[in-house]
Amino acid sequence: MKLALLGYGRMGKEIEKIALERGHEIVIKTSGDDTYQITDADVAIDFSIPTAAFGNISNCIEHNVPVVSGTTGWLDEYDDVIQLCETKKGAFIYASNFSLGVNIFFELNRQLAKMMKLQNQYDISIEEIHHTKKLDAPSGTAITLAEGIIGNTDKSGWELDRKSSDEIIPIKAIRTPEVPGTHTIQYDSEVDSIEIKHTAHNRKGFALGAVIAAEWLKDKQGVFTMRDVLNIG
Repeated sequence: MKLALLGYGRMGKEIEKIALERGHEIVIKTSGDDTYQITDADVAIDFSIPTAAFGNISNCIEHNVPVVSGTTGWLDEYDDVIQLCETKKGAFIYASNFSLGVNIFFELNRQLAKMMKLQNQYDISIEEIHHTKKLDAPSGTAITLAEGIIGNTDKSGWELDRKSSDEIIPIKAIRTPEVPGTHTIQYDSEVDSIEIKHTAHNRKGFALGAVIAAEWLKDKQGVFTMRDVLNIG
């Protein structure tokens, strides 16, 4: 498979390594304003920056190149991408985190939220820890976790650095050098606490998941998620 890497930072380089190990060819590597012919690729993987993501994704869809995006911080334009994908009959996957383990963790989070919905004695909170080069806070992964709880409980939203309330899930974002990503969900009451946690040991899991998603998306049409890729739910 011929891959385009849109964003050739630390994640792009890790994705390149995994893709080559799995027998794929990298035909485009771009960062910033590099010119490239996207139709040279079978699938594109976007791990760029928030200001570039929408343009990268739209360009792929316009030229009928399936695109996988793991860039966060651009989702105000997500609905526009979905509409474009439907109009152009394109193929698109967005995930806040492509790690296979994290996506299983997302499902555990949803199921635990369903079980805890009627247990009003518990305060819910989320903590995420990332490396200091992480541009957005909270992380897209933390937001996805919050949305999984909101969709299955009476919570109505989340806020950064706020105390827990009946309606709001507080998210605490910590930045520490050389931490790939740690996410913790805690249900805390006067008598006990329940906690689920995912800890990434390195960036390889994120890269592997992105390449697997690209392999799965090739020759498909529509808007998908990692739940489709992993056949979860």
